[in-house]
Amino acid sequence: MIVASSARRLLRVGLVDFLVGPHGIDRYLELIQPELTIHEARAKVLDIRRQTARSATLTLRANDAWAGFRAGQFVKVGVEIAGVRRTRTYSPASSEHRDDGLLELTVTVHPDGLVSEHVCQRLAPGEVLHLGAAQGDFVLPDQRPQRLALITGGSGITPVLSMLRTLCDEGHTGEIAFVHYARTAADWLYRDELASLAERHGNLAVEYVATREDGERCTASTLARVVGEIDGTYAAVCGPRPLIDAVREIWSTHGRADHVLAETFTPPTLTVTGTGATGTLRFLRSDLTAAIGPGTLLEQAEAAGLTPEFGCRMGICHTCTCRKAAGPVQNVLTGEISNEEDEDIQLCVSVPAGDVALEI
Repeated sequence: MIVASSARRLLRVGLVDFLVGPHGIDRYLELIQPELTIHEARAKVLDIRRQTARSATLTLRANDAWAGFRAGQFVKVGVEIAGVRRTRTYSPASSEHRDDGLLELTVTVHPDGLVSEHVCQRLAPGEVLHLGAAQGDFVLPDQRPQRLALITGGSGITPVLSMLRTLCDEGHTGEIAFVHYARTAADWLYRDELASLAERHGNLAVEYVATREDGERCTASTLARVVGEIDGTYAAVCGPRPLIDAVREIWSTHGRADHVLAETFTPPTLTVTGTGATGTLRFLRSDLTAAIGPGTLLEQAEAAGLTPEFGCRMGICHTCTCRKAAGPVQNVLTGEISNEEDEDIQLCVSVPAGDVALEI
């Protein structure tokens, strides 16, 4: 083991990359074993299990280039599909303290989701995925709250479950309420595990709600049944925008808006409006032009037949960052309009405000 560790440290030295040629040491190591890379984080799929008809839970073993994550963060995951690497963002569901170091991801199929459909229907154990560095500020404070409400909707359960598993591994003794919303009971993820955790940890209360099967939506009265007093309770919520808005409103009425940590997985619905949104889009590398239409620059590039890389489609992961050569664009999250030339923009949250030229 000491010899192997010493060898890996030697291979990380920049001189080794220089000596082996322009492709670097990783290009040669991956010929021996795809996940045997020094600089590029990769993970081998060890197991795939089906919790629901619409999901797949992957158990991964990352290589030594993987630097780990904090509970609640997301990771860019690259999947090879028909010879093309497609990148999407997923949040680990495992504890950041997991003893065996394995990584768990749960992927839910989305309509027209090329990558999610491939992962859930065709990915097989033994395949290797590419991992980016963990990112995101959706993490619990280092000083763990003594009263905590973990509220999730749909696939938003994964980063919050990671928080719960991490707290359990830390021996956290504060009160925790875990509430999960899904369309039907058939869509419930991790139900058996959460029930088992609640049996083993007397400080944990768990409730699952099926909103399309007469389950109550998120309201102050429904949360009070599980959470109890809002005052003094810190909330971490991940799910669709209406769920986040409901939680924020409840906490705000108690003067505790600053006690809500939130993240949504639902891309914003965006349209191009106004007199400034006319003109032509030029895709310079592809030698294509198109009239400005509805949607973000990412959506308009796709409508023109292009396939830019993207991950989250909501301005979080920066996978779709592109060089804008010229033209005014508006960031739909901030409302700011930029006329700068040769600047990097995020296609998924930018709309044209006039003629725009992109390096695509």
